[in-house]
Amino acid sequence: MNKLNELLPLTEAYYYILVALYQKPTHGYGIIQDTERMSSGRIIIGAGTLYTALNTLQKGPIEPFPVPEGTDTRRKMYAITTDGKTVVTAEIERLEELLIAGRNAQSMKKE
Repeated sequence: MNKLNELLPLTEAYYYILVALYQKPTHGYGIIQDTERMSSGRIIIGAGTLYTALNTLQKGPIEPFPVPEGTDTRRKMYAITTDGKTVVTAEIERLEELLIAGRNAQSMKKE
């Protein structure tokens, strides 16, 4: 996990890419659509950002996925790896810690 720790904290783009792939293997355009849906339109990943991130993430958290028969073979598909799931879990734990600290600070201010 040491090499994977270098990815933390994840940028929003990396986080949403990994979460999209956690749900199912998909292609780049599917990741863009899933990210926009999950963020209620707040995050729109451009092609340059997406493919730069995919190249970086292929060093452990994601891997190429075989394109199903009958699918346009020009579309590369990607899947999350076990290491990728570990990174997502670590990031969720980090974000939960931030939320707890923030909520505790707010509740102390009210008193």
